[in-house]
Amino acid sequence: MKTAQITSFGPPEVLRVTETERPSPGAGEVLVAVEASSVNGHDTIVRSGGLKMVSGRKFPLGVGLDFAGAVVAVGPGVEGYRAGDRVWGMVHPRQRHTTAAAAEYVVVPAARLGLAPAGVPAVEAASLVVAGSTALIALRDSVGLGEGERVLVRGAAGGVGTAAVQLAHAMGGHVTALARDRHAAVLRDLGADAVLDYGTTTSDAIGPFDVIVDTVGSELHCYRGRLGKGGRMVTVGLSAPALAAIAASAIHGSRRIRTFSANPDSAVLSDLAGFVTSGALRPTVHSVYPLADIAAAHEAFERGGVMGKHVLAITG
Repeated sequence: MKTAQITSFGPPEVLRVTETERPSPGAGEVLVAVEASSVNGHDTIVRSGGLKMVSGRKFPLGVGLDFAGAVVAVGPGVEGYRAGDRVWGMVHPRQRHTTAAAAEYVVVPAARLGLAPAGVPAVEAASLVVAGSTALIALRDSVGLGEGERVLVRGAAGGVGTAAVQLAHAMGGHVTALARDRHAAVLRDLGADAVLDYGTTTSDAIGPFDVIVDTVGSELHCYRGRLGKGGRMVTVGLSAPALAAIAASAIHGSRRIRTFSANPDSAVLSDLAGFVTSGALRPTVHSVYPLADIAAAHEAFERGGVMGKHVLAITG
């Protein structure tokens, strides 16, 4: 099978698409024919060497977290899935993989798999797995967004940001999106009640908010200061400065900066599918690349400034 692998730590050019043996599912595992996989920040951080403590230094390394496709076979003890089922899921982000989701086939534990929302093409479904589950966990589980609360989504044009805008709107929040002005019309269509231009708006000119969802990872202490009484902030944009700001914010109790590792299980994926099926969550795909052009997809991701997700079309 064809699979994308990291051959050394470095820029996108270290990515190679090679032929490897198709894996077989073990006990509790499912073999999926991957049709699409999206590009996520985790992929580029691993590729550049930012997670050596987790990935190790032995090459090759598989790349790609999320996927959408069809079940090929199930291992012993697996119930609820059979060959041909349309599924989506995610490989474990903290385990080392020589092949991962950016491949023609992937093996994952059944607990990391869910039935994909019916009628949604694989490219669109794959764009929502990491982005949508991250936004859902952030809003529902991390900060407990309540109906009528004022929400700021920082970095609202990205994959997690567009999902957060939609889910916050669906949960009854009053949503302010912070993004480039050129994305304002689309963000309003996705459910934002207000859109602020990231290029001209400073943190001290906005707020207060009940909830802030940050996807950028910089200036966290400034934005934390825009929380109202009882406000909560969560960031998914992790960096060394961000980790320092998170640690320093612990003294602020409920107004501390929270973070988490998005690691969705079948229950989260099922809940996410419900939002998609109801129409509350729509995919936002910026561009689609064939697997052979994964290096170009990584380059485009790192340039930023786009609306939505970069997705790899593995088959078709």
